[in-house]
Amino acid sequence: MNKRFSQAEWLVWIDQLSEKDYVVIDNFINEALFQSIWCFFKEKLDSFERAGIGAQDKNQIDRNIRSDFTYWLHSKNDKELQDFWDLLQETIDVLNRYCFLSLSDFEFHLAHYPPGGFYKKHIDQFSDRNNRMISVIIYLNENWQKGDGGELEIFLKNDKTILVPPLTKRCVMFKSAVVPHQVLEATKSRYSLTGWLLYQPPMLGSILT
Repeated sequence: MNKRFSQAEWLVWIDQLSEKDYVVIDNFINEALFQSIWCFFKEKLDSFERAGIGAQDKNQIDRNIRSDFTYWLHSKNDKELQDFWDLLQETIDVLNRYCFLSLSDFEFHLAHYPPGGFYKKHIDQFSDRNNRMISVIIYLNENWQKGDGGELEIFLKNDKTILVPPLTKRCVMFKSAVVPHQVLEATKSRYSLTGWLLYQPPMLGSILT
């Protein structure tokens, strides 16, 4: 497996993740990988389902909290995304090596926020299932402009917030259990590849977010 990034690049990002609990990486995926993911996304768009909140049997639909649609991915079946799975494995290997996280698995889905879509303030950890360690978001929005909305708002420990526009090929990673965040309303469709790096295998088929 060819490495996408150098050790020096990874160490800069890991330092930021360790110090600030989040890191923003532009051009995390190259053009070829972007086109591969985007083609797959468009092929599956009719199969997306309305996203809920809560895990397993506690999952429920609440349009006052989130209004996006998702399509869950499986690395063994979705071979069209093999280059992405390879990049994800590189990410896991680096975090395990330098952050001693013992990551062993992951869960990912495609996400579509239609115009007006949002997801109110939350954290990515369940009270009864706490194996999500690192959240990973990769944005697929071409020609996103100021005023289109859809920013990821991250709430910092000093009561301040930052807004991260969902620019194409941009990746955001943050500590799942400690970083409150929300997706602000967008004026047009907003697309992303979103998931979590886990320290134990998930129960496939019963995980919903």
